[in-house]
Amino acid sequence: MLQVEDDPGKKNEGTTFVQMESVVKAVGLPVNFSEEVEDDPGKKNEEKSPSHKFDNTRKRRYSSDEEYRSRERKDRYEIGSRYWGDEGTKSHRSNILREPDHHSKKRVDHRKNLDANSMNEEGVKEQKKGKEVDPIMTRTGGAYIPPARLRMMQAQITDKSSLAFQRLSWEALKKSIHGLINKVNVSNIPLIITSLFKENIVRGRGLLTRSIIQAQAASPTFTHVYAALAAVINSKFPNIGELLLTRLILQFRRGFRRNDKHICMSSTRFIAHLVNQQVAHELLALEILTLLLENATDDSVEVAVGFLKECGQKLGEVSPRGLTAVFDRLRHVLHEAELDKRVKYMIEVMFQVRKDGFKDNPAIVTDLDLVEEEDQFTHLMSIEEEKLDPQDMLNVFKHDPEYEANEEKYQAVKIEIIGEDSGEIDGFDEDNEESSEESATEEEAKEGDIVDETETNLIALRRTIYLTIQSSLDHNECAHKMMKMQMKPGQETELCHMILDCCTQQRTYEKFFGLLAQRFCQINKAYIPPFEQIFHDTYDTIHRLDTNKLRNVAKMFAHLLFTDAISWQVMANIRLTEEDTTSSSRIFLKILFQELSEYMGLSKLNLRLKDPTLQTYFEGIFPRDDPRNTRFAINFFTSIGLGGLTDELREHLRTHPKPPPVTVPAPVSTLSAAAAQLLLESSDSDSSSSSSSSSSSSSSSTTSSSSSSNGDGKNKGSRKKHRAKDQPHDRHQPDRIRSNRHRHFKEKDSKSSLRR
Repeated sequence: MLQVEDDPGKKNEGTTFVQMESVVKAVGLPVNFSEEVEDDPGKKNEEKSPSHKFDNTRKRRYSSDEEYRSRERKDRYEIGSRYWGDEGTKSHRSNILREPDHHSKKRVDHRKNLDANSMNEEGVKEQKKGKEVDPIMTRTGGAYIPPARLRMMQAQITDKSSLAFQRLSWEALKKSIHGLINKVNVSNIPLIITSLFKENIVRGRGLLTRSIIQAQAASPTFTHVYAALAAVINSKFPNIGELLLTRLILQFRRGFRRNDKHICMSSTRFIAHLVNQQVAHELLALEILTLLLENATDDSVEVAVGFLKECGQKLGEVSPRGLTAVFDRLRHVLHEAELDKRVKYMIEVMFQVRKDGFKDNPAIVTDLDLVEEEDQFTHLMSIEEEKLDPQDMLNVFKHDPEYEANEEKYQAVKIEIIGEDSGEIDGFDEDNEESSEESATEEEAKEGDIVDETETNLIALRRTIYLTIQSSLDHNECAHKMMKMQMKPGQETELCHMILDCCTQQRTYEKFFGLLAQRFCQINKAYIPPFEQIFHDTYDTIHRLDTNKLRNVAKMFAHLLFTDAISWQVMANIRLTEEDTTSSSRIFLKILFQELSEYMGLSKLNLRLKDPTLQTYFEGIFPRDDPRNTRFAINFFTSIGLGGLTDELREHLRTHPKPPPVTVPAPVSTLSAAAAQLLLESSDSDSSSSSSSSSSSSSSSTTSSSSSSNGDGKNKGSRKKHRAKDQPHDRHQPDRIRSNRHRHFKEKDSKSSLRR
């Protein structure tokens, strides 16, 4: 049978109360939280049994559930189990009044003990405060101490193995490493590396790696600089490179688990440049790319594209198949995955970067390629490796019992790396400007003058001269601007070289450069010797210039010679012979003398070349030592249209006596007396016939007089006469040919006489 409910509203109220009671029990609040607070606690204790002395009845309302739980927890704990402070002791005092007597004595005694202990602790603290004097220990990481005071404090400590001295040296090491890392850039990285090696980076390797990672995270655009610094340090201390790579891998894993894109971007960028520097193996880069593209999201693809852009060129060199697989995965992600348009555009840009050969993202900048490939130590580490220890305790100061021995060991290593002339370790970083200036002046006084081996000032001077030349309208303006530059002694040669170099770079010769060089030679005679020396050097290396440059140089020096800006004594270096000239030097001399003839005229040029005071300097141009060289000079000037300069050479060649022929007679011992006499007579007749070349009558008279003593000699003379008629003597024929012909005739006549 169905039972009819009398009042459904009462039932609903009952069920609601039951549900509320269950919820309140689960939370821990009292059921009767809505009841009024009783005024007399004594009556309540009489009504309730003693076994329920810790009931949930509250004396006031609480603002939150946690406040109630903490209050209830304090009430239920005994005083001796945990110290709760002043508020807890007050609440327990009120409970003591309500508790039975067998607990009161015990708790009062315990409270007295706590008060005594607190008094003792306060006294100990006051004593410790009175004893603490070391300011290094006053703050975490050390308080700031001026460098002068820090040196004074270190000088007062004689025991280097003491805790105070090691703490001071640790603080100085930390400041020095942090300051050097913050100052590093592309231009001063060799100096920073040398300064770092002067510090004990083996002891402070934890500080060094932490500073490098923090600096890279703060300045991501300098990541390639920090990677180059780490590569140099890794080549000398591989354990520091391994520690740096380990911390970067752990940092990337932590950022990847936390979905922190900023940490992932900075760590992967650093790892990419370490792969470029061959500190990390390329397998680590491929593992990171595989992890990022396995479950592609917008952030993971963005990190992967940035990572691939930094080390893509290096991966293409060492692992082209792995790079191809990564781009295949990117192509699949581009077509299949649901990504943002911005990320898809980044992938398309990445494909274009690969097509261009990563020209805008080179693996290593030329100025940062500091380590040879065979000297580098590459670490093969995996991103999934579990036994990676960051060695965080290396970042904290720790007392070293063998401090002095370790310092001596590092000093030996430092001398092996950077040599003995590197200077002593200062020990402390100079933070203020005054101390740094003093140390700089002391170093300059010790080392002396600084020699600029990079030629920075020279390059800047040449750049200034070039810009001045290009921006000037005429040679007078250019010379006026350059004279205002106030060049140092010894820079005149660079000015002369720069004028000649600018002249050679022109397509055609411009008279501007000749006038400019002439102007400088006329203003100051100090510019004359450099131009004369440049003439000698240029003629000696003229074969290195092409035809265009050779023409411009020849025309410029012709202008200087025509205007007497330089002395004609420079011609002493020239020797116009077939052996001493080349095709380039002959072209140079051709253009030089043609320009001089055009400027001065042939008659004036001839007069200048015949000047008695300059004849010693023109002996090489107009040689008279050998007829062969004389003929070569005559033919050269005739071929270039300046044959009028060779009149004296022709006259010299015409009037100069020819050297006697060199004959090698047969040994006389093998011939008879008659044959020797005949050979002697024939040689006299040959010499007389060869010397008389002006007329045939003298030749015949000579042969007839020589043949009157002997009938055979007469026949021989007649034969020579016929030969002389058939083959007339050429005075321009080389002497060597004539001597050979005479030798042939003598040998033939001697043989015929022997037969007879």
